[in-house]
Amino acid sequence: MEELRPRKANSSPLTPLGFLERAATVYGDCTSVIYNTTTYTWSQTYRRCLQVASSIASLGIKRGQVVSVIAPNIPAMYELHFAVPMSGAILNNINTRLDARTISVLLRHSESKLVFVDHLASSLILQALSLFPPNTQRPQLVLITDDDDDGGEALSSSSSSTVDFCCEYESMVEKGDPEFKWDEDQFSEWDPMILNYTSGTTSSPKGVVHCHRGIFFITVTSVLDWGVPKQPVYLWTLPMFHANGWSYPWGMAAMGATNICLRKFDGPIIFNLIKKHGVTHMCGAPVVLNMLTNSPNNEKLQNPSVLYTHPAINEAAVVARPDEFWGETPCAFVSFKERLKSKPSEKEIMEFCRAKLPHYMVPKTVVFKDELPKTSTGKIQKFVLRDIAKAMGSSRVSRM
Repeated sequence: MEELRPRKANSSPLTPLGFLERAATVYGDCTSVIYNTTTYTWSQTYRRCLQVASSIASLGIKRGQVVSVIAPNIPAMYELHFAVPMSGAILNNINTRLDARTISVLLRHSESKLVFVDHLASSLILQALSLFPPNTQRPQLVLITDDDDDGGEALSSSSSSTVDFCCEYESMVEKGDPEFKWDEDQFSEWDPMILNYTSGTTSSPKGVVHCHRGIFFITVTSVLDWGVPKQPVYLWTLPMFHANGWSYPWGMAAMGATNICLRKFDGPIIFNLIKKHGVTHMCGAPVVLNMLTNSPNNEKLQNPSVLYTHPAINEAAVVARPDEFWGETPCAFVSFKERLKSKPSEKEIMEFCRAKLPHYMVPKTVVFKDELPKTSTGKIQKFVLRDIAKAMGSSRVSRM
């Protein structure tokens, strides 16, 4: 019976990192990550993570020390969910929407030794570090550049200088050891793996530490509860800095999924990616899903045919107006026909539309103009109307 005692052959530590190693074996030649024109397979992703883990260790980061990341849902962010804990360090994702003061507090409280910084957040992180008290040790910085960003945003020469960073992310990939051994004997499933903080919207930020074993069970139960099949196509609409994307960075590795990375949340871009890649799964808070719902509705309302059927309306156009709850709501601009005995009110126009349209497509704001702005050829200048709607600020309509 002594032979039944736990040993390496029959009792491996529980960790979600093993899902990546398995994916490289089972789904090695299958697509793991897609980001604009960049594509990786699972064997490539595993190799890249090992190389980054090796480079983290070579920077002097010790087991149990904190490594922070401030980045959107790009491939580097996905890889660091594996690479950081593979190095023995503790991963700390930072909300990109926080201000410099809060980020400074988090970095000091966590005693972060290394921070991976997306190029668009470089000035923010440097401002946060400038708030450190004198003689306080600052973490090393690694710059995440993005040559594949199709949003027209790039690291400008007027922003922070690269001299503030010890290296760039891709150089860590290139210089790292692809044979790096992360599952050595000293590894324990009870070792801390993740450090997350609340955003501090109601009080001071609070932190929670998860061990490898805990994250393993969170990942498995999340995949089982959602009924995720093998090799889904997952679109990253949920920020990975929100509770580690609800554990799905590791869950998608377990299922051999294709991860569609997304730098910023944009309705038309998301619908294009869903169609282009055949997306089967995505996550998002209710307000995010409402924003997506409103995005195609507003596109449908770009042709305001219903408004033109009103006997008093001469010209009509519909654009999106910012809304603090829904993200965007339809805003109608109309001009009336001449010599009307009485002009309908905003409420009457909305009731007219409500009788002919689904409730969610009804304009929530109606703006009356003597004449709508037009080009020399008579085409309504909707970009002018969009600017007006944006300047009006957030609408405050019923949330029902």
